[in-house]
Amino acid sequence: MLKRFVDVRDEEVGAVLWSFLYFFTLMCGYAILRPIRNEMGTAGSIKGLNWLMTATFLVMLVAVPAYSAVVARWPRRVVIPFIYRFFLVSLLAFFVLLKLEVARELVARVFYVWLSVYNLFVVSIFWSFMADVFASNQSKRLFGFIAAGGTVGMLAGPFLVGRLAVPVGPVNLILFSAVMLEVSAQCVRRLSGWAHDVQHQPPTAEGPVGGGVLDGLKLLVTSPFLLALGLNVFLYAATSTFLYYQEVQLVAQVGKDEAARTAVFGDIDFIVQLVTLGLQALVTGRVISRLGLGAALAVAPVVTVLGFLGLAAAPLLAVLIAFKAVRGASHYALERPSREVLFTTVDREARYKSKSFIDTVVYRGSDSLSGWLQAGLSKLGLSMTGLSLAAVPLAGLWLAVSLYLARHQRRQTPAALASPVPDNVPAR
Repeated sequence: MLKRFVDVRDEEVGAVLWSFLYFFTLMCGYAILRPIRNEMGTAGSIKGLNWLMTATFLVMLVAVPAYSAVVARWPRRVVIPFIYRFFLVSLLAFFVLLKLEVARELVARVFYVWLSVYNLFVVSIFWSFMADVFASNQSKRLFGFIAAGGTVGMLAGPFLVGRLAVPVGPVNLILFSAVMLEVSAQCVRRLSGWAHDVQHQPPTAEGPVGGGVLDGLKLLVTSPFLLALGLNVFLYAATSTFLYYQEVQLVAQVGKDEAARTAVFGDIDFIVQLVTLGLQALVTGRVISRLGLGAALAVAPVVTVLGFLGLAAAPLLAVLIAFKAVRGASHYALERPSREVLFTTVDREARYKSKSFIDTVVYRGSDSLSGWLQAGLSKLGLSMTGLSLAAVPLAGLWLAVSLYLARHQRRQTPAALASPVPDNVPAR
């Protein structure tokens, strides 16, 4: 049945389904927490978001070197479940503090920062692991379907929040997320076994990455390809921040209380992911395989340019929801899987260390800088229309960088990657 929709080989079916479940539980757990975080950011005043984003960036500067030190010393089957369970214990601690209403405002702000760190780390680790487990030619066939697992999770999470936030209470939903995170850790163990037994990866693929704590940063600053990937993420995050601020402002105008605002955020996320799933099921694989990475990478920037122009003309919640739905769908269904395919062509140190720096520090650094830029432009008197127009040049530059990455990848990818024999499986 799976083969009717996905170009999957017999020996890959088990791993693809475990990867689908892995990403589903990971993103469902996060999607349950995100509306809670967004409501906390709204309740804590929109002006305070700049400081929260800056605090997140500073935490990333500490967390990424610590993560690099861990992956350098221990194998992935140990490191990834350990990190997930560290976040799980932290999540349970937040649940207890919020239930007991201990320094609620302070805890809410710390939770906002914690989740902003958490979501980038766990997703970055997931895609690093996928790029490590699957070969480059496999990724082009399978990453679209695997990414759909995350989309289904992002559908299930907001759906649960939208229906349970009022009767159950937002804080109690945290326990659902904790269960999902433990299931994700169990999936890592299953996939590590598959990579060893079926994929026949050499022992070095499972072992520690090695190297120094700052080697990932050194690789980033010396590689034009990795620098372009970093700039690509930076510009995506910057345009996301501009859109997020407008979303928070518009939801604050219509939400009457905590539960109502949480439900609105959940419903917006549900619409975004529903459109995304449709594209992933019908479009992603065909676009990447037939039109190439260039087309897949370009769709989201083009949609962003058009969306901000539309929001500038009509700064309404309905327009924002439509814009965010199409933009989110093009990002999750096309741009993000295509970007992850690019990481299958670099070595393991770049996959785990440079990639984590790009996905976390660069992303949150962009959040912080663009947040303060947005605040500065607002103080100069720019309305929501002016802020939307200010984001258009950023989206245009994002498009140019995406096209550069596609051209660079075509030039650099070895001919062997086009072979039906995976590049991490010995030819027989």
